[in-house]
Amino acid sequence: MPVRRALFVPAALALGAALTLTACQSGGGTGDAQQGAKPTQAATAGAAGAAGGTTGAPAAAAANPTGAPGAPGAPAANGTKARPTIPAASSSHGGGGEAAGGEAYAYAHPCEAAKLSVRVTTRAEAPGQRVIEVRNQGTAACGLSYYPQLSLGDSHAADHGQDVRPLVPGGLGGAPAYPVAAGQTAYAVLDLNPGGATGGAASGIDELNVLADGDHMANSDTHNFPLGSGAKVGKPKLGLYRGSVAEAAASAAGADRQS
Repeated sequence: MPVRRALFVPAALALGAALTLTACQSGGGTGDAQQGAKPTQAATAGAAGAAGGTTGAPAAAAANPTGAPGAPGAPAANGTKARPTIPAASSSHGGGGEAAGGEAYAYAHPCEAAKLSVRVTTRAEAPGQRVIEVRNQGTAACGLSYYPQLSLGDSHAADHGQDVRPLVPGGLGGAPAYPVAAGQTAYAVLDLNPGGATGGAASGIDELNVLADGDHMANSDTHNFPLGSGAKVGKPKLGLYRGSVAEAAASAAGADRQS
């Protein structure tokens, strides 16, 4: 009997110790799981934010680890909206879009005589007509008067008060100037003797005087061109500046008032 009691007590103690140890291990494991759940939930929230387009810092860092700017209109890493890139304005007239190449710019900026070349030639299909070519050699568009200021006279005369002035088209209106883009040429046609009349031609006229813009330029900017031998001048007509010689010649045919 004593032997049996000695064996029973240690067994009971061993069983109690085992139960106590199991309870402690179970409680410690539950605590560790609860503490570890916070990082897991945060990571899950960050992943959801990245998928849903939120501006949280973890999501932004994952989506853009290099710090490069986002696409136009997309949320940036700091929560502000990125500005889209605006293309630079193109220029078709050599001066920077509307800033220096458009018609509005030309209307507000008269052509400078120093930036123009002026040339007079005889029209091949009409020997009695002269073509005035005014080329814009500047880097920006500019505006000319509707037609050049012309006079015809004697190159040897001391007084040019008797010079002949051509008829020009009347009833003009619309744009404030004739725009000429950089590198482009404006044409005007002068018909020395419309209809080829043999009578009434002025005598002693051998020179054509051309001022590209009579509205804004000084008389000292006038260019003088010889008419050539045998030229007959009788009630000459001058057309408006145009983009081609044919258009300028058609305009000259409608000249009806004294310049």
